[in-house]
Amino acid sequence: MDGHSASAPAAPLQQDDVPVGYQKPSKQEIEAFYLSSRLSMPPMIRLPLATMLSFGTGFLVGAGHGSKLASLQFRAEHAHKLPSTATGWYLYHKSKNYIAARGGLREGLKMGTKIGVWTTAVFSIEHMFDEYRGTADLFNTVTSMVTCAGVFSLWNRYSLPLAARTTKTALVVGTLYGGIQDILATKRGRRLQYVEYIKRKIRTLKQKA
Repeated sequence: MDGHSASAPAAPLQQDDVPVGYQKPSKQEIEAFYLSSRLSMPPMIRLPLATMLSFGTGFLVGAGHGSKLASLQFRAEHAHKLPSTATGWYLYHKSKNYIAARGGLREGLKMGTKIGVWTTAVFSIEHMFDEYRGTADLFNTVTSMVTCAGVFSLWNRYSLPLAARTTKTALVVGTLYGGIQDILATKRGRRLQYVEYIKRKIRTLKQKA
């Protein structure tokens, strides 16, 4: 076989190669898709972004706490044998910084992973209820927050009063966060079922009056 003969390059995609029935979405359809999404961000963007931000926040908080705790522990363990020379102090601080950095990294990864997992769970359950109910509103946010608070309490074996307090906090946070999302969505022109229901009731009362 001739050495110059080689497989021909793949032909560019032709119009006939497009799957049957496929139609490129229009600009209006894309805008409507973003409008119907929470915070104008589709789930495939919002969920990973929430996970990354929560992990980063947890990592920073955990790293700061872990580094400080490891540094204090090192100082306490070596308080009875402090160095007496310049070289000794140099090695002392070098070892302390290494221990602090290692403790900060370990605690940062631990805290970041923990917060990232629970945040992902909250946003995923929220999206699941959005799809199930066919609408994105504060009720889905509250439901996801309360659900995760209950699972979190069971996971950590909280007492009944502490579990109730955790659930109450989740209820308040979910209402505030969901309410802010709904206010922003309404200002962008998205219609919410419960808002439209309240408007209809108000119009009915005004007509009767």
